[in-house]
Amino acid sequence: MNITPHSQIPLASEHKAFFEKLLGTENAYFDEMHKRAYSYDATRKHYLPDGVLFPRNEADISEILKYCNKHKIIIIPRGAGSGFTGGALAASGGVILSFEKHMNKILEIDLENLVAVVQPGVINSNLQKELAKLNLFYPPDPASMDFSSIGGNVSENAGGMRAAKYGITKDYVMALRAVLPNGDIIRAGKRTIKDVAGYNVAGILIASEGSLAVISEITLKLLALPKFKQTAMGVFDSVKSAMNAVYQTLAQGVSPVSMEFLDNLSIRAVEMKFNKGLPKEAGAILIADVDGNVKESVEADLAVLKDMFFKAGASEFKIAKDEAEAADIWFARRNCSQSINVYGTLKLNEDITVPRSKLPELLEGIAKISQKYELKVPCFGHTGDGNVHTNVMVEDKNDAKQVERGYEAITEIFKLAIKLGGTLSGEHGIGLSKASFMKLAFSEVEMNLFKTIKKAFDPNNILNPFKMGL
Repeated sequence: MNITPHSQIPLASEHKAFFEKLLGTENAYFDEMHKRAYSYDATRKHYLPDGVLFPRNEADISEILKYCNKHKIIIIPRGAGSGFTGGALAASGGVILSFEKHMNKILEIDLENLVAVVQPGVINSNLQKELAKLNLFYPPDPASMDFSSIGGNVSENAGGMRAAKYGITKDYVMALRAVLPNGDIIRAGKRTIKDVAGYNVAGILIASEGSLAVISEITLKLLALPKFKQTAMGVFDSVKSAMNAVYQTLAQGVSPVSMEFLDNLSIRAVEMKFNKGLPKEAGAILIADVDGNVKESVEADLAVLKDMFFKAGASEFKIAKDEAEAADIWFARRNCSQSINVYGTLKLNEDITVPRSKLPELLEGIAKISQKYELKVPCFGHTGDGNVHTNVMVEDKNDAKQVERGYEAITEIFKLAIKLGGTLSGEHGIGLSKASFMKLAFSEVEMNLFKTIKKAFDPNNILNPFKMGL
């Protein structure tokens, strides 16, 4: 494991002593083992922090930040470390602030107002399971939901499979408690459905990647769990015909919970790795869920789905008979990311988003970029909301020329997405990985505005600094 050192001055012994006195030695670690364990995330990049702290409550966070602000010590808030952009890495040194040990509790489920109050370390799927017992659910369901934390989801504005119908994290955050870098505690938002008093501070903190304040408590909107759900899959000769099926379905007034696609390279990769019986010659497959509280309504939506898929050129349409068959259909989509490693030893994984109408043009452009740089670029993702996971595969990560071509291809893909009215990221965030591309997407005036907001919250630049190109 190659761990990148940082250029900061090592944490002084008096600082370590303060943290140990405040939290106890069982919650403040400065040994090599803990520092290595918190040195990486899903980017597979490694940066050694100066220590790892486990606050027990909001008061601990306040004292930590107050001290760090005074002594200019960098703090990096960290969820589960499952991010794809290096947002929780100690690239400039500093101390990791982790919520997984203590601040991982569901504080309240309010059945009258349909809200849940949670601490940032709560794992997404754990919340989902508790809510299901009450016939409720929290819609945002990132692919990492079994291990990603709600705090991390909020900090990155995570999406998920259900975004097409139900939206993303920002649509369900009603209120936050957060600690500013100087130790002050603020409340942003209310438990009310309507709230137009003051600036939308909660909205600013969502997707800020832990660079403005440390979120200590989150109030989430809940929905009643639909009584019926069905899964269907369509097989198409081309990505373009699959995209046409999406538009035609939505135009008929059907709102699928999810509408996911796999291109031919993704299909082949899943088959090579898992041998699931997928149609290897297909240009694309679409996987869709529909739900509702009236069985006949769900069946009517499926009928429209089937009709629109065949009108768009589907060669096959399959409805899952039961939950086991539905899980089998979804297996391909949920295991795409790991499967495409069959194409190379380095995966440059990005999550660009464009308006839905531009998806065919985007995918056609990516195919041309793939040919230009002689690299495989499997694509899969969320056609329902225009979010595509595009993966430039470098066959040999030790071949410098191949790696260089890979990054050149990524740059062209970003430029294409922006040209089509899209954005650099739909759910992974910016962090370190995309920081250098921010100037492609934002003007100098806009970047300066971001920097002004950062300085207003964090004048001493101690919270997750130098991320997002700031």
